[in-house]
Amino acid sequence: HMSMEDMAIMRNIPGMLIYEPVDSAQLRKAFPQILDHDGPVYVRLLRRAAVQIFDENSPFQLGKAALLREGSDVSIFATGIMVAEAVEAAELLAQEGIQADVINIHTLKPLDRQAVLDSAKKTRAVVTAENHSVLNALGSAVAEVLAEECPAPLTRVGVQDHFGEVGFTPFLQEKYGLLAKDIVRAAHNSMEKKGMWK
Repeated sequence: HMSMEDMAIMRNIPGMLIYEPVDSAQLRKAFPQILDHDGPVYVRLLRRAAVQIFDENSPFQLGKAALLREGSDVSIFATGIMVAEAVEAAELLAQEGIQADVINIHTLKPLDRQAVLDSAKKTRAVVTAENHSVLNALGSAVAEVLAEECPAPLTRVGVQDHFGEVGFTPFLQEKYGLLAKDIVRAAHNSMEKKGMWK
């Protein structure tokens, strides 16, 4: 239950749909679509109450990313509990005059490639944020799309090649660099590299 490798393993299984809800409202919206889906589905759940981002009237479609905030300077793609941190990071960046796209990638596979491309082509600076190893999950999936179709600087926020451990969530988020301030730092990093990629 402290896995930081599960999405990477599931991503390698052919035909597997991988879904990580942000909150209870999004999870409820997903269940009918999961039941109607023809094929295996992996649902990644958090063991504690998540920060509420969506309400019961929010539109939802499996496989379709959700744009939560529109910006022009940097793209932040986030999943699961990191969505709330991404929203907070965008607010902190806005105080600096930096406008961030915040996109919820709730379905890791199949990835909404078009959503990645649309945002990356606009901002030319990308951050991914996930409660998982940065290897072979959201960060890697977005990197693959960028490498194949839209080269842009990318900074990945997530667990940096460590096993998970037991502890209170705030402590672990601080230890592994999974907070809004870490996303802000990553945004600065990607934006600083923009000039070298033109």
